[in-house]
Parts: sequence; structure tokens; C-alpha cells
Amino acid sequence: MRQLKGIKILLIDDEPNILQFLEFGLQNEGFEVMTAPDGFTAVTAAKEFQPHVAILDVMMPGMDGFEVCRMLKKNQNIAVIMLTAKEEVEDRIKGLTLGADDYMSKPFSFEELLARIHARIRNQFPNLFGEVVAGPFRIDDRRKEITYGDQVLELSPTEYELLKFLVINNGLVLSKSMILEKVWGYDFGGEENIVEVYIRSLRDKLNDREHKLIRTLRGAGYRVDLS
Repeated sequence: MRQLKGIKILLIDDEPNILQFLEFGLQNEGFEVMTAPDGFTAVTAAKEFQPHVAILDVMMPGMDGFEVCRMLKKNQNIAVIMLTAKEEVEDRIKGLTLGADDYMSKPFSFEELLARIHARIRNQFPNLFGEVVAGPFRIDDRRKEITYGDQVLELSPTEYELLKFLVINNGLVLSKSMILEKVWGYDFGGEENIVEVYIRSLRDKLNDREHKLIRTLRGAGYRVDLS
């Protein structure tokens, strides 16, 4: 993704092999990368390096990933993707409560991590692009406008935020609860069915009658397929 050259990523993990593998792969994608083998080093490095994204391992000696996440989110604008060897719901909830933007369980594919990094950058730092182009979509966050093909879509503010969230996370499965959290906010007190209502409206405006663009995965959520 050479258009993202200059984007800074901080890798934080106490396993040298993982740091070396991810550093090589991300540098090859055009990112500027700094590594840290522990939480204390990471917090100091972040102040100087000012990364856009931190890839943060949960289980580390000394200062664990949860505390590092809390300190990073407290002191600067940064997207945090947490890595864990466990798939425990409690860990996931704790990380998200402390401000983590995404969560992945080890082992993971580099391609999926890359997709999540791209999504976080597009979502949190849209001004780095001016506008985001993904498949047939062009998202102009400054004008709050989405173009599909050559058509400017007539969207309500909530429809805009929902479609933007789906598109920038294209290829990833997004649950209703995740969509509610990111689009409607933590304090939304309504029903999850509101997501279905808005998805139906977006499909109508996109002429997606066969649900080939916004796919429904039963029991899992939705995925935008731009392939």
C-alpha cells in the first residue's frame, strides 16, 4: 500500500521472531516501523516516534498490554490493535474498554492484520488521504459524501457513518454489536434490529437486491465484498 508511505507503526511484543517478521512485512508495504520488546520501552518510544498505529501484544512481562494501551490512548491520538494468544471474551472486553480499536488472536495471517491496519488508518486518520477510494466507493470525509461508481449517494448522517464503516472494513466480518458500538456509540440504548433497518436502506440505495455487495453472514454479522 505505497500510498500510505509515511504512516508510522509501533510494534510491541516480547517475542523477537514476531517483531522481526512483522517489521519486515510492514516495511515492505511502505510503512515506517519502530519496534519495542516491552511495555516500558513502548511508552517511551511512542512519545518520540508518534505512531499512527500500535500493534500491541497483551501478554508481556512487567507492564502488560492492557496498561500500555491505557497509557497510549491517554497521551496521544493512536489506533491500537491488540494481539493475544487467548480468545477469552473477558480479555477482549477489557482491551476495548481501555480504548483498543481492534483485537486479533494469535496465530493470525499477515494479510488479515494488514487489512485491519488499513481499516484503522482510514477510519481514524481520514485527513491523511483527503478521500478514501475502495473498489467502486469514494469516501470524502471532509464533505461527508460517498460516491458509488459515478453516483453521489443521498445518505442520512447515520447512513453515511454506517456505509463508511462497512466499506473501510471491507473483507472483514462485522457483528451487529460492533457496528452499534462504532456507528451509534457505547451509550446507544436501542435494539440491535436498528442495524438491519439501516442495512436494508443502504442496499436499496446501492441497488444491491441480491446482497452481493453487503453480505449477511448468519449468526456472525455483515461483510462488504469488494472483490
